Amino acid sequence: MENKNYDSMLGMPETTLQMTYEDMLKAGMHFGRKKTVFNPAMEKFVFTVRDGICIIDLLKTQSQLGEAIDFLKTIVEKNGLVLFVALTKQSVDAVKDLATALGMPFVAERWLGGTLTNFKIIGGRVKLLEEMEKRQGSGELDKYTKKERTMFAKELEKMTKRFEGLKKLSRLPDAIFVASLKEGALPVREAKQMNVKIISIANTDADPLDADFIIPANDRSKKSVDLILETIKKELTAKS
Repeated sequence: MENKNYDSMLGMPETTLQMTYEDMLKAGMHFGRKKTVFNPAMEKFVFTVRDGICIIDLLKTQSQLGEAIDFLKTIVEKNGLVLFVALTKQSVDAVKDLATALGMPFVAERWLGGTLTNFKIIGGRVKLLEEMEKRQGSGELDKYTKKERTMFAKELEKMTKRFEGLKKLSRLPDAIFVASLKEGALPVREAKQMNVKIISIANTDADPLDADFIIPANDRSKKSVDLILETIKKELTAKS
């Protein structure tokens, strides 16, 4: 990889996206992984290597993000479903916020095996959660003992943590958005099995061939992930 001065990226022309190169640099979006764990398939998205760290080409990031947003827009405009997945602590809050703003389902922190490949079973668990919530809200539990109500509350809390984000997943999604391609191996594998399109943020240690649309960027920085997701949110919720 040719050595380049990545500071020159500050002078690059702006795009129509609501995200500037200066903002991207400040968020550390250009910092990839060490060259020792670099995936050769990501080479076209690397600007240079500095002190053993791959520096991501933010011009490519802008372009790839634009393509991902255009694809997401087509799904949203057709009232399609996108499942947003955040399995890294730095992505949970922003992914929940984006999914909520779009009225889409989400998975946070832990992927439940079979969410896509065994959808009927997962759907049944979501329905059970909704039934439990109705029972709690109806006052039906008043006739039970304090110990029984406590046990019910603990089970409801556990069910809520696991399935709350899936209430809007009424069918298999048209696409999944994964906040980290490398850390999202399980949902990516299931999406491939079910022919569900995959959009993902990909660091320089990931295999870009694992997704249909990738956004090359630092997926380990909360500021970087937040900026990407906030930009997607602005673009998809903007009134035409």
